[in-house]
Amino acid sequence: MLVLQKKLLLCLGCLLMTLSIFAAPASAIEARNKEEILRKMDDYVIKNMKNNHISGISLAITHNEDVFYTRGYGEFSDGPAITGSTPFPIASLSKSFTALAVLQLVEQGLIELDAPYASYFPDLLPEDERVRDITIRHLLNQTSGLTDKVEPDMTRFPQYQSLEEINRSLITVKLANDPGKTFSYHNPNYQYLALLVEKVSGQSFSVYLKENVFDPLGMSHTFNVSSTRQLIENPAIPRGHYLLFGYPVSKAEPSWFIDGPAGIVSTAEDMAKWMLAQYHSRLLAPELMEQFHTAGQSGPYGMGWLAEEDELGDRTISHSGIFWTYKAEETIDLDQQLGIAVMFDSGLNAFVNYSAFVDGIARIIKSEKAEASVFTSRTMEAVMVLLVIGTALWGGYAISRINRRKKSLTAGKLIISSVGRLLPVLILLSLPQLTASIGAGRVLPWIGLWTTMSSLIIWLAVLSLVNITYLVCRYRLYFQTR
Repeated sequence: MLVLQKKLLLCLGCLLMTLSIFAAPASAIEARNKEEILRKMDDYVIKNMKNNHISGISLAITHNEDVFYTRGYGEFSDGPAITGSTPFPIASLSKSFTALAVLQLVEQGLIELDAPYASYFPDLLPEDERVRDITIRHLLNQTSGLTDKVEPDMTRFPQYQSLEEINRSLITVKLANDPGKTFSYHNPNYQYLALLVEKVSGQSFSVYLKENVFDPLGMSHTFNVSSTRQLIENPAIPRGHYLLFGYPVSKAEPSWFIDGPAGIVSTAEDMAKWMLAQYHSRLLAPELMEQFHTAGQSGPYGMGWLAEEDELGDRTISHSGIFWTYKAEETIDLDQQLGIAVMFDSGLNAFVNYSAFVDGIARIIKSEKAEASVFTSRTMEAVMVLLVIGTALWGGYAISRINRRKKSLTAGKLIISSVGRLLPVLILLSLPQLTASIGAGRVLPWIGLWTTMSSLIIWLAVLSLVNITYLVCRYRLYFQTR
């Protein structure tokens, strides 16, 4: 019996040793895999920052129920390094927080999703009777019938100073569409929702978010502001930038009332907690959490999220955040439980594909190859520099040769030439209307156009100046020869 026991113990020992041999390499491989993933990820982010002249980034990644990675890249203008605890404006990523606050009050029976918004404000007497048909769901889904054209947002001067003030705008506004019929992204929809939260909760919007969203999730460094002026006055927030011919130019964010749709400031570490909260129902009942992540009736825009399916059929929720000197991107794969949020210290730019950062990081995590695009800010802005220089040289050469062509100058040729030459001037002056037509109806102010496409505006200005100078010379020559 003793011999049998010794043999059993010997066999068990051998088995444990064998398992330990196999287990140790597996654990080491996992550690090496994560280390390799993080190395590739850092290389990818740093390379893309360099290629797009972005000076500062804050990154948060969650995977399954864990915080996979948080890190800051770059540094403040005055020296300190950006870290995972550096606060960044998240702009329109704030809308999902506002939607969550509304749904919490729905769960408490204080708000009904399909009730008219005006029913919560009996003193509101709109001239357009259709305003009374706008429901809370319409506001959440951006189908209220309000647009930037009928109710200026970014182009309004002076800007609103309070939620109550913007609520009064519903008295005189005339809707662009009947409520519930057409999607139109419009920030004030979420300002009305923020005011609704204040009305039914009895708290300011910022206090409500802190006590009912930020604190329960442990987001201790996240807060809400009402105006971009508060971003400028906070020294803990890195200074924002816009890109001029690809190079970052430090600039204070223009004045903008953002309470509700875009007022939250957060860190990578806190955004990781927010993304993890999307996988369970800590802050909402399961059925409302499902609605929170569901597309709207008029498209993918639901309740503060774009709710879609990727190429593999996985459910995703995402949103972009846009300021003129800051940018943010967030995507969460609900099925794979993979969340990525990136905050940038530079704003919307025509030549920077900010979403490529998120796509590339996701590919690296999935062990796929992520390559930087050839069409980066660096290459595109180099083209714009050459285009500006070439236009100036071409203009000077064309003007110098006008006298050689005076014999063939006729009134008909002059008129045709004038039409073609004045086209760049017309395009330059019509930029707000042109961008609105291709930008889902968003009407941008000139400061926004400048920060978004400064090199294109400079080229159009140089081309317009060259053409106007050329036309003046040709008209003068035409009348001199008559």
